[in-house]
Amino acid sequence: MDHIVRLDYRQEAALQAVAERFIAQHKGDPVKALKQMIVLNRHLQERLDALGAPRKAAR
Repeated sequence: MDHIVRLDYRQEAALQAVAERFIAQHKGDPVKALKQMIVLNRHLQERLDALGAPRKAAR
């Protein structure tokens, strides 16, 4: 991991709510939701790479 993020209880609650909505959009299937999130993150990373944003190497 490149960076550890620490959340307070309000941030954690907000993140939990978003995660639950995202899973609900995928008919309650957390594996399907996770796969979609991986695809979305890859597309975003490709866009950042195309813009020339520096990327840290995975350790």
